Amino acid sequence: MLLVGLTGSIGMGKSTIANRFRANGMPTFDADKVVHDLYNADAVQFIKEAFPETIRNEKVDRNLLSQKLLADPMGLQRLQNIIHPIVEEKQRQFLNYHFLEGAQVAVLEIPLLFEIYGDARCDVTVVASSTYDIQRMRVLQRPGMTELKFKKVLSLQLSNTKKKHRADFIVNTEQSIENSYNQVDEIAEALMIRKGIAFKRYWQVF
Repeated sequence: MLLVGLTGSIGMGKSTIANRFRANGMPTFDADKVVHDLYNADAVQFIKEAFPETIRNEKVDRNLLSQKLLADPMGLQRLQNIIHPIVEEKQRQFLNYHFLEGAQVAVLEIPLLFEIYGDARCDVTVVASSTYDIQRMRVLQRPGMTELKFKKVLSLQLSNTKKKHRADFIVNTEQSIENSYNQVDEIAEALMIRKGIAFKRYWQVF
C-alpha cells in the first residue's frame, strides 16, 4: 500500500484536495476532524488538566483554547504532547484497516505534516498551494478569524515556499475547483502505479 502525506498551509485548499482523493477511491484520514472529535471526547480530561479554563460543558471550547495558545508561547507544545500520540494511534488503526480492505493507496491529510516530520513516514507528499493574497482572503472569511490569528497560525507553520520545495506533487488551487480536481486526478492516476514501503516499515500491525 502506498502512503501519501497531504498537507498545505491554512487556507490553501487541502480539504478540497482530500475530498477529491476520496472521490478517486483513496481512503483519506482527516487529522483535523479527528482532533475536533478528541476535543469532545477522548482528550477532554487531559486538556482539562493542562488548560482547565478552556473547558465548557465537559468539552473543549476551541475559541477559548485558541485564545489560550495565542497568549501562551509554550502552550502549543503542551497541547501537541497531548494530542499527537492519540492521533497517531488513530492513524495506525485507519491505515491497517484499509490495508486489510485491500486499498492500494491511502492518504493522511495532516496540516503540520512537515513540521512534525510526518513526511518521513510517508512514501509521497502532496502540497496544496496558492498565492498569499488568495490564502489571506480565504482565511479572513472564516467566522471568528482575525488578522492577528491568521498571522499567528502562519508563524507556527512552515512557509508555503518551503513546503513546495519538499513536496513530490503540488496542487495549485488558485484557479477553479474544477482545475484543482483535474490536477488531483492526474496525481491519483500516477500514484496508482507506484509501490510503497512506508506502511510496512512504520505502521503495519498485522
